[in-house]
Amino acid sequence: MDNMKSREQLANIARDYYLSKLTISQISKKYNLSRYLITKSLDDALNNGLVKISINAPIDRNMEMEARFKKQFDLQNAFILKDADNTNEDYENVVEFAAEEIQDMLHRSTVIGVGWGGTVANVINHFQSEIMDDLVFTQFMGDNLKYNSTLGATPLVQKAATKFSASFRTIPAPLYIINDSTRTALKQEPALVSAFTTMAKMDLLFAGVGTLASVDSIPLWRNHRNEILGEIEPDDVAGMLYGRPYDIDGHILNTGHDKLFGASLDAILTVPHRLAIVKSKFKGRALLGALRGGLLTDFVTNESVANRVLLEMDRS
Repeated sequence: MDNMKSREQLANIARDYYLSKLTISQISKKYNLSRYLITKSLDDALNNGLVKISINAPIDRNMEMEARFKKQFDLQNAFILKDADNTNEDYENVVEFAAEEIQDMLHRSTVIGVGWGGTVANVINHFQSEIMDDLVFTQFMGDNLKYNSTLGATPLVQKAATKFSASFRTIPAPLYIINDSTRTALKQEPALVSAFTTMAKMDLLFAGVGTLASVDSIPLWRNHRNEILGEIEPDDVAGMLYGRPYDIDGHILNTGHDKLFGASLDAILTVPHRLAIVKSKFKGRALLGALRGGLLTDFVTNESVANRVLLEMDRS
């Protein structure tokens, strides 16, 4: 019990020093301990692993390539990181940089739309906890039905909000609703009006870029793909973004057959900052289509993905 109390005090002292930025003198008065004992406590917290300090070197960017993409696709920001020595480090750099960039954008935002999937989950995990309780995080699409996974839409929007002591809105309904009358009526339900009202005010959203495999990875969607997406040719699908399929030129392929439950595409495209995080070079074709269609205003990726985009441009 005494050991537990001692570790709890060490944690509190470390939290006051490293996070609350109190001076050693202030902490000394707070706990009625000498400055020597406070300093020793901070050392102990480091030595026993209670506190871990990491120094992140700046991540190099390819400014020339960024300028080319910004001009080519009329973007607000194109963040293209230089390739690292291995794929895992590449992925980590993209996620880490995206988290820092998005967190900086949060200071100029009010309502933030949160996508779903592994990339978005990783970005949220890299956010640094901060008090921004005037923010509202919201789903802008229904759930992907991965209820037993932390990659589902609802857990992610909650997780993001928790990082900043902010509020959040959820859409407790499926991503796709095939019955048109049900989908229309459900938007009018009092329990969901707040979410739809909030998502209409989004000034920032962030998401990953998917492919048709994103839909097929969920058995229910795969088994009802034609009912959900319409009679589209799979080979025509360059990518999936905001729950909708598009071709290599960024044309949405199911505009007359949109079964998505959430914000309309027109509403999404009015959001001032629409940022995508793309880690895999196998998403080069998907990113090119999204850029050509004006579906994004900002993106974060690495040189390998960017070069794959340029290669796809030459092919099409």
